[in-house]
Amino acid sequence: MIPPKKWIKLLGVSLLFAVIDFWIYSSLIGSFRSLTEKAQFKEITLFAKTAPQDANLFDTWIMELSQTIEGSKGLYVQMSPETGAFINPTGDKMALSLWEQFKDTADFKKGLESVYYLEPYAGKQSVSDRNEHSGPLKVFFAPVPDENGADLRGALVVFTIPGSAAEFENLLRNLCLLALLLFIIIYSVVLFARDPLTGYGILILFGIALAFIAYPLLEAVRLTFVKDGIFTWEIWKSTLSARYLVSLWGSMRLGIITASISTIIGFLFAFVTERTSIRGKRLISTLATMPVISPPFSLTLSIILLFGNNGLITKQLLGLQNFSIYGLGGLVLVQTIGMFPIAFLTLSSVLKSIDSTVEDAAMDLNAGRFHTFWTITLPLAMPGILSAWLLVFTNSLADFANPLLLAGSYKVLSVEAYIEVTGRNNLGGGAALSLLLLLPTLTAFFTQRYWVNRKSFVTVTGKPSVRLTELASKPVRIALTAFVVISLGFIVALYGTIVAGCFVKNWGIDYTFTTANIGEALSRGWQAIRDTVTLATIATPLAGIIAMAAALILVRRSFIGKRLLEVLLMTPFAVPGTLVGIAYILAFNKPPLLLVGTAAIIVINYIIRELPVGMETGIASLRQIDPSIEEAAQDLGADMPTVFKSIVLPLIRPAFLSSMSYTFVRSMTAVSAVIFLISARWYHLTVQIYNFSENLRFGLASVLATTLILIVLAAFGIMRLLVRDQGLTEKTVSQ
Repeated sequence: MIPPKKWIKLLGVSLLFAVIDFWIYSSLIGSFRSLTEKAQFKEITLFAKTAPQDANLFDTWIMELSQTIEGSKGLYVQMSPETGAFINPTGDKMALSLWEQFKDTADFKKGLESVYYLEPYAGKQSVSDRNEHSGPLKVFFAPVPDENGADLRGALVVFTIPGSAAEFENLLRNLCLLALLLFIIIYSVVLFARDPLTGYGILILFGIALAFIAYPLLEAVRLTFVKDGIFTWEIWKSTLSARYLVSLWGSMRLGIITASISTIIGFLFAFVTERTSIRGKRLISTLATMPVISPPFSLTLSIILLFGNNGLITKQLLGLQNFSIYGLGGLVLVQTIGMFPIAFLTLSSVLKSIDSTVEDAAMDLNAGRFHTFWTITLPLAMPGILSAWLLVFTNSLADFANPLLLAGSYKVLSVEAYIEVTGRNNLGGGAALSLLLLLPTLTAFFTQRYWVNRKSFVTVTGKPSVRLTELASKPVRIALTAFVVISLGFIVALYGTIVAGCFVKNWGIDYTFTTANIGEALSRGWQAIRDTVTLATIATPLAGIIAMAAALILVRRSFIGKRLLEVLLMTPFAVPGTLVGIAYILAFNKPPLLLVGTAAIIVINYIIRELPVGMETGIASLRQIDPSIEEAAQDLGADMPTVFKSIVLPLIRPAFLSSMSYTFVRSMTAVSAVIFLISARWYHLTVQIYNFSENLRFGLASVLATTLILIVLAAFGIMRLLVRDQGLTEKTVSQ
């Protein structure tokens, strides 16, 4: 029960803030209106002095007014030399109508009187056209002198539309209202929350989700119901036609197959590196993550060059005539190679965090290695397995770069959406098709959450074990090692194609050895390299911290809107990059967040797009840590930041490092969304590589792709040095 005193205090302080907020708003608006009026007054007075001497040119001169002074309408009134009366008005139709309506009012008479004495005048009252139903207009009177400037020829009467001034006032008013709302929310947290810091964290996460996820997507949704400025269902009728439903099933089929195979391969790689005594684990981990540190279309090009219709292997070495890599088979192959590292990175931290005392107990009771693995290890890893499957599935649905090159006659919805946007310039249709992809993603997400929440997977209840028992027998270990080596050999061969492309004139056309590609590519791509590294470096730590904080709040706290927040934060991974790019342009190309063309919109895109990966990895790891550890620290007086920094973060360090690593490489290799957000000031390396590839300059593209890979590998090494392992999760595998 909240004491009434707190409600009274909240009301009183909020009213005080509202008064101060209104005073600031009024002061700023008053100053702005004064400055705007002075500027307009000066412009109109100067324009009046440009009046032509020939009376026949007054119509043309008046028409130039709206071009010189934006949002203005005007007329010229001649002064009779005999009577001193103002006669024969000429000018804009709307201005003439306003003149007839208000020429006899006191304000207009005062204005004409001032003009008679060669003094400009600003009307004290706004006017509006009853015939045109116009909004309030400001009126100005300026004298039009003769060529000597001593006598009056007539008066220039100008009606100005608020325009940008009104937009600024609306923006300022909205910001002041937003400031009041934020103050009430923050002060309410201070008064009523038991843990204010957690409350602030929830508010920040909601703010991020609403501003950078919900708002842009709502703008995109709005576009799907509007055609030529009119509300219509036509776009959705076309979207739900049989043609696009077939493409939707094609995307789902591809996603299910790719996610299943990638998760199996990722689990096998993670098991070999984390739960066996095999040597060279660091080399295996490095090579296994190679597919995610290159542009998504580079592997596709390698596959085509090696296994295409005129491929080096299929045509030159094997002489195959009817073999085709295009279609579902080729897509599954290239997506599996490119996306199994997602599952591998997710599952590595999960398998590493499992406390092996439970497995040891089972084996002490004469359980076999396979039985222990099947009944204990695999079920404990299931949250991570499902998270990995979900991440790969959503990534497969959103991918358009690989299907664009390899789909052939196989239809997927992401390509259809991309073609709608870029080929037919149908932004609404592309947005609708992209939104349709959310249906299977959200279905998989809620199914995974329902299954995981029904079970407990806690294994870390105190000081974790530093020893892991070898569960794989020697034959199994040999088989797994052989599979890993063959898989890595195939990956190395694909990247060998890219490296080889650096030293030939043009792969597939002219195989003459050359080193000219290196100098030309680096000189032409230097700006893209610099910008990409800078933006990715800024986004990486921010995304890692936000992801781990979000995972901690979602797993350890219960609050109103928790499920909504989780869905919002997971949504970007399911949305195709083309839709994200379009939505960001629509949302952030106008006040209050005018971000298009800046570095900020690209960094925000990086963080938001890759946030679900870090969240899923953190959530999977946190589900294995008993909350009593954190509760014990809090009982001893540790606040929330101390608990997070000294207890939670070290325990989930593998997940944190994986999250930052993944964000960095995905930022370095982003294509779909960032291609819409780059500008002349901020370019991107993958777009440069794509442009070279599209123009058949594969040698230049290979140089930049190789450069990108080397940069990411160097960043991995630096990250491991900066975020040192304190040994809390390091384990030794014993047989």
